[in-house]
Amino acid sequence: MPLPRKAQVHLGTTPYYHCMSRCVRRAFLCGYDSMSCRDYEHRRQWIEDQLLDLPRCFSIDVCAYAVMSNHFHVVLHVNGRKATKWSSLEVIQRWHELFKGTLLTQRFARDDKLSSAELNAVGEVAEQWRERLSDISWFMRVLNERIARQANAEDRCTGRFWEGRFKCQALLDEKALAACLAYVDLNPIRSKMADRPENSSFTSAKRRIDALSSNRSKFQKPIQPTCLLPFAGNPRKDMPEGLPFRLTDYLELLDWTGRVIREDKRGFIPSNLPPILTRLQIAPDNWLSTTQHFESRFRRLVGGWHALKRCCQELGYQRTPGLSGARLLS
Repeated sequence: MPLPRKAQVHLGTTPYYHCMSRCVRRAFLCGYDSMSCRDYEHRRQWIEDQLLDLPRCFSIDVCAYAVMSNHFHVVLHVNGRKATKWSSLEVIQRWHELFKGTLLTQRFARDDKLSSAELNAVGEVAEQWRERLSDISWFMRVLNERIARQANAEDRCTGRFWEGRFKCQALLDEKALAACLAYVDLNPIRSKMADRPENSSFTSAKRRIDALSSNRSKFQKPIQPTCLLPFAGNPRKDMPEGLPFRLTDYLELLDWTGRVIREDKRGFIPSNLPPILTRLQIAPDNWLSTTQHFESRFRRLVGGWHALKRCCQELGYQRTPGLSGARLLS
């Protein structure tokens, strides 16, 4: 039986989540459909534009993404502290960029004079919207609804466009996060849509590499895309907000993993492992198996054995799902 979304997203355990949505109809999300002889390649840009624009309104950051032919992957980071710092006016202004709001909130945003009862009503609505703007379900709802409306209008049809609810996996520790980031960024390579990360269009990997390539000076800090959650370096005291890895280490890991899983390359394991694998103490064979079968090996919770057991105890689970996959990350 499917769990309610609130039982799958538990911010007290982790702020990182892997989400995936797939089309329900035979028509493609993107790419060329040989059955109908129609080209839907332009829809990739729809998704990328919307996906990278929504964090401007939500307190949710995009860590990684990949837009495929009939589905897309995204790794999200929920920044709960950011939402608590917004004033009621800022919350309402952000919500109005997504929806019309109410007559009261529209008047409040225009700075019209309101009675104390009306101000209290506006405050209650603003608190509800504050929660929604840091909610993954609302983020995915807005994203998928916009794409579905555009696609249905283009196809001149009505009805469902997406295959039910989006899939969601909680990433419980650094090992799960690193494996999921690589799994998402290497999707086009596994699907033979690209031969290397820098050629995989409509992925976070290409966007990060393009930004890095634009600044080749060794005396300057690597440039990172502002639309993506930055890599903040290895965990340390007073660490800024961002992914707990070094950008150069992660790109080296992507290159190493992509070369090994390509069928036209010899599947040997080099002796010089990428620094991330060394720091996280993940065996290379386990890493390759995990990054090629991430969705099939894990269900709702992803992490090492200890992180998985601890999370299941906190959630009151009688059983611990995904132990076999967790051992690969332990």
